[in-house]
Amino acid sequence: MPILHAIVLGLVQGLSEFLPISSSAHLLFVPWLLGWDDFSGAGGESLKQSFDVALHLGTFVAVLGYFRKDVKSYVVEGTKLVLTRTKPVTTDGRLAWLFVLATIPAAAIGAIFEDQIGTALGSPLIIALSLIGFGILLGVADRAVGTRKVEDFRMPDSLKVGMAQALALNPGTSRSGITMTAARWIGFDRDAAVRISFVMSLPVIFGAVVFKMLKMFSEGGYEELLVPMAVGIVTSCISGLVAVWGTIKLVSTRNLMPFVIYRIAVGVLMLVILAFGWRENVAV
Repeated sequence: MPILHAIVLGLVQGLSEFLPISSSAHLLFVPWLLGWDDFSGAGGESLKQSFDVALHLGTFVAVLGYFRKDVKSYVVEGTKLVLTRTKPVTTDGRLAWLFVLATIPAAAIGAIFEDQIGTALGSPLIIALSLIGFGILLGVADRAVGTRKVEDFRMPDSLKVGMAQALALNPGTSRSGITMTAARWIGFDRDAAVRISFVMSLPVIFGAVVFKMLKMFSEGGYEELLVPMAVGIVTSCISGLVAVWGTIKLVSTRNLMPFVIYRIAVGVLMLVILAFGWRENVAV
């Protein structure tokens, strides 16, 4: 795998993991658009999954680093809640377990239907339609008047946002996009929706990294990708930090409409490419 490809895909992963534009869609779209076939041939799928582990590890480090103070408080207070049964329950202790609860639907569905999802989804047509459809949904939800803060997050909210997050198993939906959409829909203000989405990503990304790393080590063959994987980790981490910081800054003064427009534009571009036969509509 050329180092340039690793750099480009690392940047794509870092930026698109936290922006509501779908990282899975872009990691499929960019190589498809540019005609890259780094993982074709025997063992290609296994190598692709190994490289994906590296990219997700980089974005995990990015969001963990940015929210390190919040995460420390959640871990400490969440642990106290279980071990010491602290009364009264602190806000951070309660939020910690609600964020974990919100990851269960996506984790369960992903683990059970991993093979089916990989086979049935991932075609450029499905990605294009998902980018457009869920982008419009994000735009509609973002126009709602929301006043609730992160501290108002309760168990019903956790279940609703968690179920919405499960839809992100479909490439093109966007994990951050659908969780922001759900949070805005149930009354959270824009800043709270973004912060809930980002913090919720930690257990999801961590679980995915651990699961895929165990699989990677058991199957082997990743050794030839060690340098590209290292490059991918660094670039996805740096670009991920930029994306988290930039999104939080943006929503303090603007709405999410720029992301909606971008999603629709990319989706339409993919449909045009397919319509003119410049690329095939095959799973990528």
